[in-house]
Amino acid sequence: MKYIDLRSDTVTKPTEEMRRAMYEAEVGDDGYGEDPTVNLLEQKSAEILGKEAGLFLVSGTMGNQVALLSWTSPGEEVILEAESHMFYYEAGGISANGGVQPYLIPGEDGIMPIEKIEKAIRKKGRVFPKTSLIVLENTHNRAGGKVLSLDYMREVYNLSRKYDIPIHLDGARIFNASIYLKTPVKEIAKYADSIMFCLSKGLSCPMGSVLVGSREFIEKARKNRQRLGGGLRQAGVVASCGLIALEKMINRLEEDHIKAKNLYNFLKGMPIFDLKEPETNILKVKLKNNYNSTILLEKFKKYGLLATSFDETTLRFVTHKDVSFEDIDKACEIVEKVVKEDF
Repeated sequence: MKYIDLRSDTVTKPTEEMRRAMYEAEVGDDGYGEDPTVNLLEQKSAEILGKEAGLFLVSGTMGNQVALLSWTSPGEEVILEAESHMFYYEAGGISANGGVQPYLIPGEDGIMPIEKIEKAIRKKGRVFPKTSLIVLENTHNRAGGKVLSLDYMREVYNLSRKYDIPIHLDGARIFNASIYLKTPVKEIAKYADSIMFCLSKGLSCPMGSVLVGSREFIEKARKNRQRLGGGLRQAGVVASCGLIALEKMINRLEEDHIKAKNLYNFLKGMPIFDLKEPETNILKVKLKNNYNSTILLEKFKKYGLLATSFDETTLRFVTHKDVSFEDIDKACEIVEKVVKEDF
C-alpha cells in the first residue's frame, strides 16, 4: 500500500538534483577544515542568518546540544518552555551531556510570558545555580508549528541583554517562521546569539543541521561537536544537498503551509475535533468525546494514512513536499471515512 505520510516533514526524500549533487560533490577532510562543500554551506548559512560563522552537524539535536555545551557549565541552569523540543525530545541531553538543570516555564502556544522569564532568572548567591542560557523555539513543534513574533523575540532579547544572558534559538523550522512572517530569516536570527536550523525537515535534505553564531562561539562549538563524536570527514557528500536546499527549497515551504490549511479547513467541520488554524506546516488536533489517538492512528493506517500524536488526545499532521494537494484531499477522505465508521 502507498501511504500518505503526514507523520513529519523529516520523512521528505532528497530531490533528484540533490541526489546528483551528492554524486558529484567536491569533498575533503572536514576534520582538517578541507571539505570545500561543507565550508561553503557553513559560510552561506551564516550569511543568510546574519551571523559570522556556521557549523555543519549531523542533526538538530546535536546542534542544540552543542550549543548548550558551548554556552553553559555543569551546575548551571537553562530557561526553557515546558514543552520545548530541547527538553522533551533530546533524551535528557540537557542534564546527561551538559550537567545543567532546566527551569521550565509553561507557555501559551509555546510562548513563555516575559515576566515569567524575568522571574526565573536566578539571583546571585552561593545556594543558587547561575542562569546561563535562555532557549526559544521558533517554530514551536508541540504548539502546532506556532511562530514567535518579531516583537516577542525582541522583548526576550532585550531582557537577555539586561541580565547578560545569551539566547539560543532552536530554529529547526526557522524558515517556516520566515515564510509566515514574510520577513528575511536574519530578522528573526538577530534576536538570538546562536541559532540551529534543520536541513532535513521541510528543506528535504537526507540529513544535517547547521549551527550559526559568532566566530568565537562557533570555534567553541566545533570542539564540543568533536566531544560528542560529531567530527566529520568527507561530509560534502551530504552538505551538497544543503546548498541546494538554501537556494531552491525555502520559498516552496509556503505550499506546505497551504496544504496544512486545506487539511484544517476540512477537519474543523468534524464534530470530534478541536483545532486552531495552523500558521505553518504542523496541524495540532485535539480529540473530543473520549476518542483515543492511538486507536484513530491505527484506523487511519489501515486506509493508507500515516500521522502521529502528541498524547492520547492529540493528533499531529505535518505537511511537506512529498505529499501533494491531491494527497491532502485523499487524507481528508480517509479521516472522514474513519470518523463516520465510529461516530
